[in-house]
Amino acid sequence: MACFEKASPALKHILLQLYRADKPLAVEHHLHEFGSLQYHIQSYVSEAHHAYLSISAPILSTGSSIFYGFSHYTVETVKGICSEVVQIIEPPKTGYQMTLKLDFSKITRKKDAVKIITKISSVQALILSSQLRELLTTVNAQEISQGAYKPIKLVYHPNEPFYVVKQPAKLTVVFPIRFKEYSDIVIAKAFFQELVDVGNSRVCATAPPCCWSPIPPPELRGESMKDLSTNGGFVSFEIYARHIEGKKLDKTVWNLLNFYALVKYHVKCTKGFVQRRMRSRLDSLVEALQHTGTEEDHHIAKVKGRKGIKKLIKFTKGTILTKRWNLTKKIKRIRSRIRIRWFQRRWLKLPSFSSVMRYQKLDKS
Repeated sequence: MACFEKASPALKHILLQLYRADKPLAVEHHLHEFGSLQYHIQSYVSEAHHAYLSISAPILSTGSSIFYGFSHYTVETVKGICSEVVQIIEPPKTGYQMTLKLDFSKITRKKDAVKIITKISSVQALILSSQLRELLTTVNAQEISQGAYKPIKLVYHPNEPFYVVKQPAKLTVVFPIRFKEYSDIVIAKAFFQELVDVGNSRVCATAPPCCWSPIPPPELRGESMKDLSTNGGFVSFEIYARHIEGKKLDKTVWNLLNFYALVKYHVKCTKGFVQRRMRSRLDSLVEALQHTGTEEDHHIAKVKGRKGIKKLIKFTKGTILTKRWNLTKKIKRIRSRIRIRWFQRRWLKLPSFSSVMRYQKLDKS
């Protein structure tokens, strides 16, 4: 889901290696992917052209109930990948929810091998999509009385629930948005506003209508404050019958399930783009400052020599300032002692005068 591809690239690579091997291989792989998803691939030398694939994936559940196994609809969907090649083993391997036995000998044409293995590698997306598909296929299958629209809380990741509200002619899917950093909130809000503007334009007239609001929409009245306390607002999509007809159903389901991942991907790419632009701008400013500094430090003067040869003399910045402003004399004046013109030594002499009263020294008798 992180790369928005239904097929797992690592799982597809391992299965193709097992299919194209010249001799049976004893292989055991453990794969961990985005969304607490785990794969276990195992093959034995004694069983040629066979491989066992075990899957453990978080189940899309409602807020009130948690399911520990796949529904009958999901199991039948997995069987429909390629019934000749894929077989469900009961009971599954310990610690996993489903185990598949793959028979590569039933793939008669090598041209179809890549296509079939790609479908097997997308089993996780098929399992997850089938759970939401059950809800979307009931848009016009049920008659709901006015005022009885109770939202269904769906949890795929613990901190990323979303709501599906069934209505007579449409489904409303609401995504509460939460972020930890303030910069992510600013980027996400700008993205949502642009998404609403583009989604409601004539170019995207066939797309599901989109709406963003900083407060909970009316459809979520009565929900707990813990679920409605967000810092990024609420994004709503209105799904009509035309959006789930034929092949559009799988595309609509996959886009809804990857909406949280899409928002995070956009925020991360935007932050990286801004940082790259800031670094490039900083480099250009530093380069401009260095260029102006070199121009000032390398002034070239033409001087005629004795034999009429022009010499190039480089003056430093300090030399230019000294010659232009004569800073040396000014600095000497500042450092020299201050002299007061009228207070010289001859003016400070006291005049001699004779006293009127005289004193006579007495002899000792």
